[in-house]
Amino acid sequence: METGASSANERFHFGKMGYGCQHYRRRCKIRASCCNEVFWCRHCHNEASSVLKNPSDRHEIVRQDVKQVICSVCDTEQKVAQLCSNCGVNMGEYFCDICKFFDDDTEKEHFHCLECGICRVGGQDNFFHCKKCGSCYSIALQGNHFCVENSMQHHCPICYEYLFDSLKDTTVMKCGHTMHCECYYEMIKRDRYCCPICSKSVIDMSRTWKRIDEEIEAAVMPEDYRYKKVWILCNDCNDTTEVFFHIIGQKCSHCKSYNTRMIAPPVLPH
Repeated sequence: METGASSANERFHFGKMGYGCQHYRRRCKIRASCCNEVFWCRHCHNEASSVLKNPSDRHEIVRQDVKQVICSVCDTEQKVAQLCSNCGVNMGEYFCDICKFFDDDTEKEHFHCLECGICRVGGQDNFFHCKKCGSCYSIALQGNHFCVENSMQHHCPICYEYLFDSLKDTTVMKCGHTMHCECYYEMIKRDRYCCPICSKSVIDMSRTWKRIDEEIEAAVMPEDYRYKKVWILCNDCNDTTEVFFHIIGQKCSHCKSYNTRMIAPPVLPH
């Protein structure tokens, strides 16, 4: 025969990791305050809303506005809380009353960042909040990244998903701009080595520049173009210089990069 304590403990952990959706494991659903519909989580709501036929009906839920949840064990609708008011089940091993967020997968090491205003994963000790960039970054980047104001408050330049609260891993490039890790690696795999936002080189290109030097040295331009000069803007250092034209590429006189583009001659003051 089970004791009352063991029975209560079993009820408390009823169905851990056995309920939820593709986004989160939890033992409750949320009622969206914006449309009064019931979903497992805000991502389920947003995905369903994004495919509505009428564009004016499409909308996203504000996580902090969720007021009601439905227990998945006893189907009791109630105010947002970690424990069901009817059966006592723990509706999420991790619970944030600010974000109205539940998740049984504690291996994600959730934490709420007050400055971001949302819950993050990965363990609070492993992240710091960069005030200028406006987001949490790995401590490996603390004092070791180029800050871009509110760099996470925009969409991934490849897939155009909003980055700030994306479920996918993100990376900070040398220029300070951010994008999804999977989008970054796909870009590199396709031999695209420039930031889609600012056009700066995102990896060390010195070996490539050396190879281009060798190709230019071996490819002599025709007499008519041998001494032709053009103005270029370097995407890597932003310097503007006049250089000799070559069909293979134009080298920046300042930083020696070939990540350049031809521009009109500057207008000199009278």
